[in-house]
Amino acid sequence: MSGKGGVGKSSVAALLAVTLRQQGQRVGVLDADITGPSIPRMFGLHETPPMGPVGILPAETKTGIRVMSINLLLPDEDEAVIWRGPLVGGAIRQFWGDVVWGDLDVLVVDLPPGTSDASLTVMQSIPLNGVVLVTSPQDLAGMVVRKAARMAWQMKVSIVGLVENMSYAVCPKCGERIEVFGPSQAMGTAMQLGVPMLGQLPLDPELAHVCDTGAIEDYAVDVFEPIAAKITERASARPSTPIF
Repeated sequence: MSGKGGVGKSSVAALLAVTLRQQGQRVGVLDADITGPSIPRMFGLHETPPMGPVGILPAETKTGIRVMSINLLLPDEDEAVIWRGPLVGGAIRQFWGDVVWGDLDVLVVDLPPGTSDASLTVMQSIPLNGVVLVTSPQDLAGMVVRKAARMAWQMKVSIVGLVENMSYAVCPKCGERIEVFGPSQAMGTAMQLGVPMLGQLPLDPELAHVCDTGAIEDYAVDVFEPIAAKITERASARPSTPIF
C-alpha cells in the first residue's frame, strides 16, 4: 500500500511474491487494483483462469505463484473497468472469498493508490497481518504515504514497515549511486510514523524490462531478499496467515 500512485507498489508486491516463492513458500497474489491492474502482465499471464467445482481457480505462473486479477477476466487486457465503488469492493470480496486459493503460506495483496473504496474493502474484509508501505524518495510521496499510514491505524491494521522504491540509480560505467529524485526523505517518513525502514530499492531498467515482458520471475532478487526477510520476520508475529 502507498496511497500514492507511481511509486511501484505492484513491482514491490510482485518482487515479494517472487522472493518468497524462491524460498519454497506457497504464494498467492490478489490484485486489488481493479481499475488499473498490472500484476498479470508482470507475470506473463493472459489466459482466463478456469472454473473449479466450487469457484474460480487462480491463474498460476511458471514458478507456481497463484494470481487473481480483474485483467484475467476481461476480453481484452486494454479494456477499461468503469465501475463505481460498490462494484470495486464487491470484486475484491469475491477475489478473497470465491477464488479457490488452496493452501497458501502467504497471500500478497496489491492495493491501488488512494485511501478509499479498495483499501477500505481490503482492510474490512480480509484478515490482514499487516501493511507494507511503499514510497519514493520525494517528501511529496511521503506526505501521501503518511495518509495511508493514518488510514491503517484508524482501521486498526498493523504497519509492517516502509520500503523506498526508486531510491537511486547505479551508473553502469563507474558504479556510482545517483540520487535521481534527490536526497531520500524516506527515513524521515519512517521516523515520523514510528515504523521500521525495511530497505531501499534502486531504479533499475532491467526491472522495468522484465515487468513489461512478463518475466519478473527471472529477475535477480538479491537486492530484495533482505527486505523480504524483514517483512516475514515482522509479519510472522501477527496472529493469522501472513497477508501483506
